[in-house]
Formats: sequence, C-alpha cells, structure tokens
Amino acid sequence: MSRATGITVYGCGREEAALFRELAPRFGITPTLTDAALSEANAELASGNRCVSVDHKTRITGPALLALSRAGVTYLSTRSIGCNHIDVEYAESVGISVGNVAYSPDSVADYTLMLMLMAVRNAKATVRRSDRHDYRLNEVRGRELRDLTTGVVGTGRIGTAVVERLRGFGGRTLACDRRPGTAADYVSLDELLRRSDIVTLHAPLTADTHHLIDSRRIEQMKHGAFLVNTGRGSLIDTEALVSALESGRLGGAALDVLEGEEGIFYTDCRNTRIGSKALLRLQEMPNVLITPHTAYHTDHALSDMVENSVRNCMEHERRTLHG
Repeated sequence: MSRATGITVYGCGREEAALFRELAPRFGITPTLTDAALSEANAELASGNRCVSVDHKTRITGPALLALSRAGVTYLSTRSIGCNHIDVEYAESVGISVGNVAYSPDSVADYTLMLMLMAVRNAKATVRRSDRHDYRLNEVRGRELRDLTTGVVGTGRIGTAVVERLRGFGGRTLACDRRPGTAADYVSLDELLRRSDIVTLHAPLTADTHHLIDSRRIEQMKHGAFLVNTGRGSLIDTEALVSALESGRLGGAALDVLEGEEGIFYTDCRNTRIGSKALLRLQEMPNVLITPHTAYHTDHALSDMVENSVRNCMEHERRTLHG
C-alpha cells in the first residue's frame, strides 16, 4: 500500500481487533484501532490514513464525514452489507468513496431458519413457561414447515441461501426479486404475500423498500401468517405490524432488526428506561421474538467482514496509486 499503509478502524470490538492485528502482517498494513464509533470529534484519528473502516451499529453523520475528508480520508469501508447508516451521496460529495463487504450468507440464513422454526413452534412461550417450571404443553400446537408455504422477499446471496435451506424441509417456496436467481417459484410481491404462511425479508433497505411491508401489504397477507425480518428494521412499518399482531391478523413475528434499534441494540439496557414503545409492546407479546441484530454474528462471518474490509481498502489504494 506504498507509504499510506494505515487503516483507521472505528467501532472495533475486541474480537475484531484481534483479527485486524492477525491480518496486519499478512497484508502489510498498520491498523489504528478504536472501539469508539466514528464521530466528528474523533475523525482526527484518521489523519495520515486515506482509508477507514467503520461498523454498522451507529449512523455516520455528515459532520463526521466532512471531518474525515479534511483529515485526508478518501475511502470508507463499512463492515456490513448494507450502507443505509451512511449518507453515501454526501460522502461522495466531500471526496470519500464508500464500499461495503460481503460475508458468509450462511450466518444470516441459518439464523433465519431458526427464527422461522421458533415462530411456528411457539418457542418463546414454551421456553418462558419452562423457565418458570411450567412444563405443560402449549395450548396452541406448532406447525411443520413441510405443510407451509414460505415467501422469500429478496434473493441475493442471503435470500438464496435461505431458499436452499428451505428445500430440505419439503414445503413450498415462493420468491420475489427484480432479478430472479435461484430455484424457487418467482411471483409478484402481492401474490407472494397472499399465498405465503411465512414471509421472510432479505431485500436491501432503499428509498423504494422503506416500509415495504406496511398496513396495506399486511392486509394482503394470509390471516395468521408469520413475518420474519433479518434484513433491516425499516423494511416494516412497525406501527402497522403492532396493530396487526394485536388484532390477531398476523400469527406472529420474529424480528432480528427493528426500526429505532439504534442506541438500544448492542447496549446493556437492564437498568435503563427503554424509550421505544413499539419495542416494549412487541416484547410483551408471546408470539413475537425479538433478537438484537445478531443474525450475522458468527466467527466465520466476523472473519469475512474484517478481511474483506482490509481487502477493499487495499484495492482502493491500488486504484489510487495506479489510476
């Protein structure tokens, strides 16, 4: 990477730090590591480095991007698939290119199947009762995936991996994507919602997909259907979801992501007042599973994220040096 061998790594947890240090000699880099999220105040840590790596857990603000640019940064690699926490257009306007990373789709695909199974087998209520030493059978019997139709919205690498796993259960799989790319029955989103017992979301969050599942589309879904989201929280209109669950319109939901999760997920809130009324209401419901944006969090995926973030930075340096 010539003279500019440094990469400043923000939001770097202990496990990530160990991986960056392990990769440093192999790639010939000098990482500057901080567990603090990128902010206007700490952008100076990147001085002398053209590349930075950030996590997905906090929003990257305009002032922070401008401060990075003034520090000489020209490339920002986010250790995530999505870039919705970054104002990419503003970054580019101040001379910073933004890149994302690919990582093992199996991490999220495995987790998605686990959430599906937990949802249709009423696992939350069963585990809660067992924790209280109440070992009676649940009044509501579970359902088997082979008897159900699952609709997969978005068949990129993760959605495709979910489709592949569903084959082993023997049920019907429908898919919706602008660019069909896997062995599933592709239908329109309206038809998928109408026919599916389970709907799982794997579309990227864009202006077009914000609140993709709103009150109108929930009304199109089968009565008693389940909704699973391991993509991005804002794919779902949370107020509409809460209303549909309270009315019994939907049979349940399993959510690894949620609107307004920033500042709550990845934080110990045991002694903190939770400001999100929607989160508190959803957690009260026996047919709703909430997990804190953890589907991606496996040893394999974490290693992929770190290595691919380094590779992205090195490729940017190569292009900068050689045109």
